[in-house]
This record gives sequence, structure tokens and C-alpha cells, in this order.
Amino acid sequence: MTDVKLIDSRGAACPGPITDLARAYRNSKVGDMLELWATDKGVKADTEAWAKKTGNEIVEIKEEPDKIIVKIKILKR
Repeated sequence: MTDVKLIDSRGAACPGPITDLARAYRNSKVGDMLELWATDKGVKADTEAWAKKTGNEIVEIKEEPDKIIVKIKILKR
């Protein structure tokens, strides 16, 4: 079963959400799903760059009225 780890970074300005994501990534294993909640509009570009650099996959980026949700599948450690 895949673990889904929620990272709630709502209200944090850049680089807060990416810092929170990196911290969760250090404690994850291959196959885990990370779900990042953020209100900073820069989170989309930041997470795409982070995923490319680390070799992990962005499964979904969804904008809701109160937050942006980024789902990331951990493919590499």
C-alpha cells in the first residue's frame, strides 16, 4: 500500500513550500506519494523544477479556491 504524506504549507511564502517538500522527501521511500498544499502561486514552477532535478514525478497539480494541491510520486531516493 502506498503511503500518502500530506504537507500543509498553506500561508507559507517561497521558499517555504519547497523546503517543506524537501524535508518530507528525506523521510520518504520509493513508491510514496507526497501531497503538498500551498497558497503560494510559485509552487507550481518550483515543484516542477524540483521533480525534474530529483527524478520524481508530478502526478497532478490542481488549483482549488483556497489552495494549490501538488501530488508527487517518489520514484527515486
